[in-house]
Amino acid sequence: MVIGVVKTIGDLIQEQNPGIKTNRTKFSCLLMLSIAYGASIGSVLTPITGIANVIGRGTIERMTGYKVELFDWISMSAPYLLVMGAVMWVALILVNRPEVKHVRGGQDYFRAHYADLGPMNRGERNVLVIFLVTVVLWVLPSLVTTFGITSPIVTAFTDHLNEGSVVVLTAGLLFFLPRRNGSGESTLTWTEAAKIDWGTVLLVGAGLTIGTMMNATGLAETLGTTIARATGVQSSWVLALIAIVMGLVISETTSNTASVGIVVPIIIPIALAIGVDPIIPAMAGVFGANAGAMLPVSTPPNAIVYGSGYVPMIKMISTGIFIDIICIPLIFGAVVGIGSLIALHV
Repeated sequence: MVIGVVKTIGDLIQEQNPGIKTNRTKFSCLLMLSIAYGASIGSVLTPITGIANVIGRGTIERMTGYKVELFDWISMSAPYLLVMGAVMWVALILVNRPEVKHVRGGQDYFRAHYADLGPMNRGERNVLVIFLVTVVLWVLPSLVTTFGITSPIVTAFTDHLNEGSVVVLTAGLLFFLPRRNGSGESTLTWTEAAKIDWGTVLLVGAGLTIGTMMNATGLAETLGTTIARATGVQSSWVLALIAIVMGLVISETTSNTASVGIVVPIIIPIALAIGVDPIIPAMAGVFGANAGAMLPVSTPPNAIVYGSGYVPMIKMISTGIFIDIICIPLIFGAVVGIGSLIALHV
């Protein structure tokens, strides 16, 4: 949706500012990064609004026997989202201030183009339905786990669902659904599919592979132990701060999902070894892993937005550094401060 807005507004900005490339305006970068960061930060709201949350919560429960309740999770995440959202809005505008404050004739331009679109056609309805089905299937396994559904049929079905298999299934249907009534042309053709930015897909896959290998080879555990020994950590608060920074740094080089899978299994044994409760430091690691903002590989939203071609790498890095620095104290206050108030412990 935003690509459509960016193209339209970009044309108007270019008319008013000759020499500016339509797909490289500060306005387009601002909108695209807003999507990426909004999706990443918003994904921490509940235990099921992000696969990294599901993995983090499940790892905490498996290693400590403690299940973080929904109300406790939201008690920490909601204040963080409200404050971080406001701060992020200011930061994005400061770093990517649009070329113009007002676009002359913008409303009339949009009304005219909207009228030209006409009613939704068969192909558009197909894509809308497939999109909704995809979202439902993505969320379904988390709902089954969260609400403790034990039906053999349901669990057998959801056990085989993951982000990859769902997309292959639903996107594949677009090759068979007709684009128009009585037309032999499919909603999605291979010519169109070949134009997808497959390099970005491989980038995310490489990040997940690196994270998995760090865990499998023992490098992640070695790094965690070395950091704990070097810092001489002895308190839950200090360990929580280390967990936030570790989650943030690792998520910049892999993905937030891989980062959670690395950080939480490291933090919990360290907490137990120094005799502090592991829940707050582990939750701090989960929140920190979701905050990576500098690189396309940091989160799937970053990768998708970068793949659009409207965000230069240097802009993502410069804005992401600012966001990373801001989120550290905010996560610490939300998880450690509120977590201590609601007595979040084993």
